[in-house]
Amino acid sequence: MSKLEQILILDPPTDLKFRGPFTDVVCANLKLSNPSDRKVCFKVKTTAPRRYCVRPNSGAIDPGASLNISVMLQPFDYDPNEKSKHKFMVQTIFAPATITDTETMWKDAKPDELMDSKLRCVFELPSENDKMNDVDTVSKAVPVLNSSKVDGPVAAKPTSTALDDTEMKKVLEECKRLQTEVGKLQEENRQLKDDGLRLRKAQQPEHIASNSSSLIGREVTTSSLPSLLVVIAAIFIGFFLGKFIL
Repeated sequence: MSKLEQILILDPPTDLKFRGPFTDVVCANLKLSNPSDRKVCFKVKTTAPRRYCVRPNSGAIDPGASLNISVMLQPFDYDPNEKSKHKFMVQTIFAPATITDTETMWKDAKPDELMDSKLRCVFELPSENDKMNDVDTVSKAVPVLNSSKVDGPVAAKPTSTALDDTEMKKVLEECKRLQTEVGKLQEENRQLKDDGLRLRKAQQPEHIASNSSSLIGREVTTSSLPSLLVVIAAIFIGFFLGKFIL
């Protein structure tokens, strides 16, 4: 009996291309598609297993489904004069009705039940034109980025500086005025407290009880008003200073 033709569709069908430089891991993708109405088991083999990492390297594909396989070439010293002799083979078999042990299935498979496809590994290096195009693209992008970073802040700086000078003068003048008012209010507050203490000492003992409530009320009224003004003045100073800083 003749050998079965490969049922899976491979993309790419014949060559796995790896594009250098090969100083780092280089990956190539292989797509397997199952156009049949039966589940197909597969495994991927290579002539250089130490040079490649394949994920997944085996499995099953349902009817009408596809699967992407990553083939990773490990870093190595590339010699352009040396032709690649590495090859891959995708081996497949129709899955039995019940799969209990895939290793046993592959071991017991008959030669006329197996299907396979072979691929050749091709190594490519970027051409000089590609390198020059990459350099030109980067060099053209850099001035545009630099100009966009420089023009914005520099153009806005003179206007911002002029506004800062004007606002600074206004804020300083207002701060001086408010600080003077705060000083006056604090002095008045201290004077009122001293007057209250002198009045209490001057009162006769028999009138202390009757006049204490009115005296305390006067102190609260006279002292709370300047304190309130101090708070308001402090709020104004904080507002103007915050405006200047922003």
